[in-house]
Amino acid sequence: MNLMMLLADATAGDGGQAAGPSGCAGGGASSLVMMLLMFAVFYFVLIRPQQKKAKEHQTMLSNLKRGDTVVTRGGVIGKVSGITDTVLVLELQEKVRVRVARSYVDGMFKDEAATAKADDKPKKAKDKDADAPPPEAQP
Repeated sequence: MNLMMLLADATAGDGGQAAGPSGCAGGGASSLVMMLLMFAVFYFVLIRPQQKKAKEHQTMLSNLKRGDTVVTRGGVIGKVSGITDTVLVLELQEKVRVRVARSYVDGMFKDEAATAKADDKPKKAKDKDADAPPPEAQP
């Protein structure tokens, strides 16, 4: 107890009157402003984008229909062949179906490799036509 009183007297230094919590007058207001500023930064950097992403995911789940190709959180890719309120039936191959909880669907699957191959074929045909000389210039 005596040690605490000695420390309090040593830190006061101005006739026994203790300073504010931050050591200067008006420290409470500036710390409140800093706390509000930190909350605003956390809101705009962390909370708001997470809420936006969750809302988009919920919209995607509610708009699922038969024939959509989806990927689950486990990485399973399948075509939706049946829908209930909480369960989707995914067809992985012909006559291979799996029941998956709707909440475990991560998103729509876009096969970029297949689209790239499909996009490359017309380009190659156009390139061949572009490399050939015009019909008038051929002997």
